Amino acid sequence: MSMLSRVGQVRRCAATVSPVLGTVAARWKHSLPDLTYDYGALEPHINAEIMQLHHSKHHATYVNNLNVTEEKYQEALAKGDVTAQVSLQPALRFNGGGHINHTIFWTNLSPNGGGEPQGELAAAINRDFGSFQALKDKMSAATVAVQGSGWGWLGFDKESGKLRITACPNQDPLQGTTGLVPLLGIDVWEHAYYLQYKNVRPDYVKAIWNVINWENVSERLQAAKK
Repeated sequence: MSMLSRVGQVRRCAATVSPVLGTVAARWKHSLPDLTYDYGALEPHINAEIMQLHHSKHHATYVNNLNVTEEKYQEALAKGDVTAQVSLQPALRFNGGGHINHTIFWTNLSPNGGGEPQGELAAAINRDFGSFQALKDKMSAATVAVQGSGWGWLGFDKESGKLRITACPNQDPLQGTTGLVPLLGIDVWEHAYYLQYKNVRPDYVKAIWNVINWENVSERLQAAKK
């Protein structure tokens, strides 16, 4: 099963909850996805220490907390405890979003990345932004401007058939927040860059373009159009 397929499963799992206590928890346990490259493979743009901590610690925490929260949510459903169900929504959004966002993020990166998109993706970028450089400039500006922690996104608007750039705070998932299908995300939580770039977020955002996996972004666009 491809990573792209698994991301689709993650979204469905996060959105589907059964009133039958325990059954979904056992069947739909979320797990930390493996990377297709080593932690040091993105150097010098993102160093190995950041990648190791980001993947094995931060993402793993979102996964673990999501599983715990879903179990509590199912217990609340079984008991008919609406107050508990409502109180668990922020944790579901935060940890579920963290899992969805990071699962996309790892596939958006590649040691063989960088360069420029090709084919239909390149044509869509030129149509909607004027040029690839204009896309980079606009998305970089939107991402750097995120207040506090969050993500910059390139998404696909199914209604208009166009590409859109936006930003989401914290771990709010793009599709669940805006309806846009996520194609490319840039994580600007400090854990994504601080050990290497300190407080100079623009330098990190500039560097990450060197490892963007445009083949993956293109595959996501094709899937979003179906």
